[in-house]
Amino acid sequence: MRKAAFAYWDNRIAPVFDSANQIYLVAIDSNRITAETLEVLPDDQLVQKALRLAELAVDTLVCGAISRSLHEIVCSYGIQVVPFVAGELHKVIQAWRSNNLSADVFAMPGCRRQCLSLRKCTAGRRRNIA
Repeated sequence: MRKAAFAYWDNRIAPVFDSANQIYLVAIDSNRITAETLEVLPDDQLVQKALRLAELAVDTLVCGAISRSLHEIVCSYGIQVVPFVAGELHKVIQAWRSNNLSADVFAMPGCRRQCLSLRKCTAGRRRNIA
């Protein structure tokens, strides 16, 4: 089973993950959605946002812009980050399920091929959070 978190704002991908206060969680098993929930993120420290993703056992974070420091923290928990994504939430989820998020239609305005190379997270395995 895979679990993805989509930075959420007004039925769209939130433009900046650092200031997002909600994520839309989707659990997938055999490419079928098995669960969908809306979760509130802590709005104090950025480290707490990353920790919450790890507590929720998120494998992938799909978001708009993200600061380098928060990107590194999220990756340190072994979570793949797919940044610079824009669009209507359910269309983005469908694109994620079909491995089509690299299509230009889902790129943030002003962000095309150059940003796509930054989408890979090179972190190691998930660290224990307990």
